Amino acid sequence: MPHMPVLSYETIADDLIVCTSQLHRFGTDAVLLTEFSEYRQKDRVCDLGTGCGIIPMLMQRTAPPREIYAVDIQPEAIAQMCQGIAESMGIGSVLHPVCTDLKELWDGAPLGQLDLVTCNPPYKAYQAGIESQLTAQKIARHEVLCNIYDICRSAKRLLRFGGRLCICNRPERLADCMDAMRQNGIEPKRLQFVAKAPDAQPWLFLLEGRSGGNPFLNVLPQRIVGNGSGVTTRI
Repeated sequence: MPHMPVLSYETIADDLIVCTSQLHRFGTDAVLLTEFSEYRQKDRVCDLGTGCGIIPMLMQRTAPPREIYAVDIQPEAIAQMCQGIAESMGIGSVLHPVCTDLKELWDGAPLGQLDLVTCNPPYKAYQAGIESQLTAQKIARHEVLCNIYDICRSAKRLLRFGGRLCICNRPERLADCMDAMRQNGIEPKRLQFVAKAPDAQPWLFLLEGRSGGNPFLNVLPQRIVGNGSGVTTRI
């Protein structure tokens, strides 16, 4: 029988619980990406590589979107998300956890219909850096099962014309992310760097692309997250 991870319950609002474990947890980057996405109540949303479901659950705190699909290839992650949903009372969206490969999507996926796709992707290219020995963490940190091009390709399939893709990543991957967006008909439109102090190097960027958009990139003022170390826990 496989070893079951120890579960913890994180309260993110009065009636909202996120179920976490050593394998599927969250960090500051997910919170920043949720805020950066500027989701709206009328939006239909998909979170690709949702892990424990932190981004869809954070969206429940204030004016939640009307519908959210939460996609992950790992059954354990989806089970954790479902457990968090069961423990929560404040779910304001129609929320669909989906266990599937984001490269293939799923039967009945709302192709060409969504207003917003979010993704907190694996940050490291395949076989770059020191890989985690835990399979779930390796999938989350390294482009083992999908890469940024796969993510942008699937996002393009899901988004309506003018729909938005919002991602975060490490600054050294910025060129890759912009190239992946453009190769899939998603134009980079909004960029923000995040640092832990005004004189520190950014440790994260937040990027929005628009499906079918015209070229024009708005670079926002750098965001300072002063109470963080700049090191996040990967989902």
